[in-house]
Amino acid sequence: MKKLLVIHTGGTISMSENSDGQVITNEINPVSGLASVESLADITELNPFQVPSPHMTLHHMNTLRKLIIEQINTDNYEGIVITHGTDTLEETAFFLDLTLNVSIPVILTGAMRSSNEIGADGLYNYIAAIRTACDEQSKGKGVLVVFNDEIHSAMNVTKTHTSNTSTFQSPNYGPLGIITKNTIYYHHLPVVNRPLVKVDETVKVGLITAHSDLDAELLEFFMTHDYDGVVIEALGQGNLPPSSLAGLDQLLAADIPVVLVSRCFNGIVSNNYDYEGGGYELEKKGVIFSNGLNGQKARLKLIVGLSNHLKKEDLNTYFRK
Repeated sequence: MKKLLVIHTGGTISMSENSDGQVITNEINPVSGLASVESLADITELNPFQVPSPHMTLHHMNTLRKLIIEQINTDNYEGIVITHGTDTLEETAFFLDLTLNVSIPVILTGAMRSSNEIGADGLYNYIAAIRTACDEQSKGKGVLVVFNDEIHSAMNVTKTHTSNTSTFQSPNYGPLGIITKNTIYYHHLPVVNRPLVKVDETVKVGLITAHSDLDAELLEFFMTHDYDGVVIEALGQGNLPPSSLAGLDQLLAADIPVVLVSRCFNGIVSNNYDYEGGGYELEKKGVIFSNGLNGQKARLKLIVGLSNHLKKEDLNTYFRK
């Protein structure tokens, strides 16, 4: 059997519904120490913390990264499974994908229904993640997310529904593979980039969504409060209202990197429109265009890039990958 490390971090997969119908944290994780998974792999379990996913911070993510590095340097693990709350699961997965230099499978999973609800999906997803981590095909594919019989890349996956068990989807790209009762089947391969291994938890990057009449003062806030970078979820293909440009100009004049993504669910930003606030004009000002990431992932990528002291020209290249 494969030797796996399982790390439990909390979230709905570790919770249960009380008599009033409210989902609460359990003292004992219901998917920890299960005899039903003993036939699948030689499993060692760790519980470094147990938090609801909205409580997940960069510090928690970096603690996970350090724990994984420490464990694989001291024991011969052949795969890692992490159980996690779904609200920020994609962020932790992407952060690890950006910063972990490992070839063994690293799989994140969770649940949309708590352990004692009708149709609870946690145990099923957990078993599917273990099976995927044990599969030889899962090596060298970066960090993966397993949910609802699908395998997704950390770069592309996002939570798309507040409550549906098929919430995790990869817009533009689709899943990398599927999980059947007997088989792990990959039908295409992810792009795997070289990780950057330095993480400075003090780096501050802000995230804001553009809208009509976006006030320049909202962007100025990030400069006056000593942020190191800003990500803007722009309109359409990468455009901003003229009302916001004075604030943008102040950020750029202060040499604070600004990364542009789209608030749209599909597609990537580009420099097509040549008008005030259009993408062509924004690129000339020095705004960095990202290649298809959503806002929350671009924020983490900018934190990692700044932690590794990437200059503006390097950040432009980094965000195109």
